[in-house]
Amino acid sequence: MNIPKIRDILTLLNEIAPFDLSEDWDNSGLQVGTINGEVKKALIGLDASLPLLNFAKNENFDLIITHHPLMLHPEKTIDFDRMPGKAIEIAAKYGIGIISIHTNLDKAMGGLNDYFASAIGFKKTAPFIIDHSVHGLKHEQTGIGRIGYPDTKLTLKQLANQIKEKLNLSYLRVTGNMDMIVEAVAMCTGSGGSLIEEFINSKADVFITGDVKYHDARHVEEVSKGMIDVGHFGSEQMVVDLLFEKLNMGFHAVNYHIKLTKYKEDRDPFTIF
Repeated sequence: MNIPKIRDILTLLNEIAPFDLSEDWDNSGLQVGTINGEVKKALIGLDASLPLLNFAKNENFDLIITHHPLMLHPEKTIDFDRMPGKAIEIAAKYGIGIISIHTNLDKAMGGLNDYFASAIGFKKTAPFIIDHSVHGLKHEQTGIGRIGYPDTKLTLKQLANQIKEKLNLSYLRVTGNMDMIVEAVAMCTGSGGSLIEEFINSKADVFITGDVKYHDARHVEEVSKGMIDVGHFGSEQMVVDLLFEKLNMGFHAVNYHIKLTKYKEDRDPFTIF
């Protein structure tokens, strides 16, 4: 039986989404553990949350792979009574490694933004903002967000209904004239607020993202464009399915025998009532 180590999983993940694509502020890669740890059971989740850690502990997983990093900023104190210290304590005590694959997966060709675009009905897309590698060379198929074009004539209202249905969302926040014709769409999973100016100056009519701020919505409204806020969770919960598909193919190709499981108990922290 070919049992890989965590370093082998990191190599495979780097092939799926090169870690050098990560944003400078990001913390993708090994969060907790040893690269020499053997992996027989791996769990995929959106967040390295306490419920996920407890599930991994109780079910004897060797490795957790999440989209969102356990830590984005350096911790001055590792307090076992609160996160992320509690997660670190559990991981260390039970020999569980934690890997996060974040903005590199967002930006990579075939990564989360491409997966999201396809899920909401856009099959042919290009990077919204083309990325540059650490060597200064352009990755023509990678970058921040995606831009795409509807196959048929759509209004903003029709597009919003299409997204709501395809993502099985109970609500959306929509900015703009609901009868406007949509010819080009920019999209960015997670929080795309930092791209508002790029969107406004682009040829896209509508921006699809999450975590939209009030004044950003007003700005979009003032220039007669549209925006659809699907929520941070709504745009990224599918990452579990994406990683499951990619890793299963990768494991099969190199004959790794790993039991791979999706953690589907994550819920949007916001309750609408």
